[in-house]
Amino acid sequence: MTTQLEVDLESFAAVQPDAFLIDVREPDEYAGGHVPTARLVPAGSLAGAAAGLPEDRTIYVICASGNRSLRAAAALTASGLRALSVAGGTSGWVRSGRPVVTGARTS
Repeated sequence: MTTQLEVDLESFAAVQPDAFLIDVREPDEYAGGHVPTARLVPAGSLAGAAAGLPEDRTIYVICASGNRSLRAAAALTASGLRALSVAGGTSGWVRSGRPVVTGARTS
């Protein structure tokens, strides 16, 4: 059985306001522009942060283009969590004209 690890941008956009979203880019990339609901969890910190991620809902994972987030989604899935990478990443989100926020998230 193959596990789906990726969701297309349109499907993600439909659930985005209520989705649990982590951005696995580096802090400077995140500060330069991110999806409004994204929480920063750099890929290098993912293993340590996994214990604090929800076990009862899908975790959406985003990066710049979809490569790092796909690897992160695979790692989270292998650890027993439900995770999906957002295909096209933040770059695709921006190209589609959707809103972004700059700076570090304070809440």
